[in-house]
Amino acid sequence: MTTAFTQTAFTNSRDNPRLPTLPTGWPIGSYESYGEAQQAVAHLAVNDFPVSDVTIVGVEPMLVERVSGKLSWGRVLGTAAASGAWFGLFVGLLLSMFGTGTAGVLPILIGLVSGIGFSTVFAAISYSTTRGRRDFISSSQLVARRYDVLSQPRNAERGRELLANLAAKTAMVN
Repeated sequence: MTTAFTQTAFTNSRDNPRLPTLPTGWPIGSYESYGEAQQAVAHLAVNDFPVSDVTIVGVEPMLVERVSGKLSWGRVLGTAAASGAWFGLFVGLLLSMFGTGTAGVLPILIGLVSGIGFSTVFAAISYSTTRGRRDFISSSQLVARRYDVLSQPRNAERGRELLANLAAKTAMVN
């Protein structure tokens, strides 16, 4: 029995899935892409399979960093100025709407200019500290070599049969 004194934030149970735990279940299918694994689970759901017993597991994870361009002083300062302009414009509009006294263009211009100025200075300082070690723009993504679909043992055999039927239908179409 779990009471308020025995249940803690560090207890790993089905009721408290916040902490990382290893997946349980038997493999019922293996796929090359996450989309294919999702399609398999959707097929199980359509066929009234208890999908609450299913887990998709990415096996052999890799961090993939795709480089999308070269970083230069012009690009850094231009991006910072544009970002600062939007933020400064927003602050200036707020000041002009909620400010007391004469409202007008002056608070908007002050916000715009100070947003551009501060953002550009901070970006220049930040970029100069890298000293050429990171002169490119990239995006990172976590991917896996394959995606296994697991099911709890009580339904694993039925799940295998349903996914085998899906594979057979897919093979006939191709």
